[in-house]
Amino acid sequence: MARVSHLSLLPLLLSLIAASDVPPPSFQIPLPEQEAVYFALEAINPTIPWRTLFPDDLCLYGPHGIVCELFPDSSSTAAVAVPHVTELNFGYVSDFSSNPSCALNASFPTSLSALPYLRKLFFFSCFTGEKTTLFENLLESLLLYRRAQQGISGNIPDEIGNLRNLEQLVLTGNRLHGAIPTSIGQCLRLKILDLSFNRITGRFPDKIGRLTELVKLDLSSNHLIGPIPAVLTSLDLLEFLDLSHNRFTGGVPIALAELVNLREVYLTGNPLGGGIPEIWSKLKGITGIGMSGLGLVGNIPSSMGVFLENICFLALDNNFLEGELPEQFKKLERSAKEVNFENNLLRGRIPFSAAFIESLGGKLKNSPFYPSILQSSHP
Repeated sequence: MARVSHLSLLPLLLSLIAASDVPPPSFQIPLPEQEAVYFALEAINPTIPWRTLFPDDLCLYGPHGIVCELFPDSSSTAAVAVPHVTELNFGYVSDFSSNPSCALNASFPTSLSALPYLRKLFFFSCFTGEKTTLFENLLESLLLYRRAQQGISGNIPDEIGNLRNLEQLVLTGNRLHGAIPTSIGQCLRLKILDLSFNRITGRFPDKIGRLTELVKLDLSSNHLIGPIPAVLTSLDLLEFLDLSHNRFTGGVPIALAELVNLREVYLTGNPLGGGIPEIWSKLKGITGIGMSGLGLVGNIPSSMGVFLENICFLALDNNFLEGELPEQFKKLERSAKEVNFENNLLRGRIPFSAAFIESLGGKLKNSPFYPSILQSSHP
């Protein structure tokens, strides 16, 4: 399969074909798909004369944001490849990503069922004026569904489970409420699940443990409650986990120790309480840890300094941590760009050099061991 990706230059198309095993293209998008894209454009911005501005093949000469790929023509006995629409991107993001802009009276396209090869659907700052249906007329073949900063309200419907081929679901920055449906566990191919910055309530669904291909899970800035469940241990491939700014309780989950591919974990702003568990020996690849404002108590384990060899960001501020910073934390200077221990009950000298302390820009100053902190144990 060769990727057309909104080709406006014929030589580029020819070079793609020459480098692939795909037969020569017909250079003509099927008419039903052409009409479906026109209807979609007219739905998101009826004030623009799309058919007049773009009268020719939309795969070759359409607006930015329409992406096509070449597929063998199954209806022809000849070796011919036909372009089909695989991506639609709506909503102006920047001059570098100038997708068709959405009007204030934009409506959700109802013509998507005529796009059988559609894999990715992206909306940015569309449908802000009214409530729209989240999953109306979506295809089971869809691989990516992204609606960012929409102002959409309502529940995530159970029908999400029908999108069995979905690989990315991004619904950040909306007004979604209610619980995450258990049917999310049927989307077994999900690699990215981002429901951040909504008003979602309820508990962390155990069914998320079935999504064993997840690489990124972001449920931050919602109203989720209860303990963070042990089903996290099923997410072997997870690299990014953000559960910050919810209402989770029950301590920092020991299950994190089993996520050996984890690179970033953010739990900030949850009343988890308890101490920092000894889970770091298996998490040597982690680069970012956010555990601010969790109500953590006790000492900071020295194992963090021993095993966090690649840490760039470490935030343990605004807790009730006691004692001294372990001498092993001196090793963090090799990779750390930002560390924060302020507003704790820490005391004594710290293992960092004076130069490293200065580089932190004063983020250790609001601790009881300042100003003695400036008398570091290393020059």
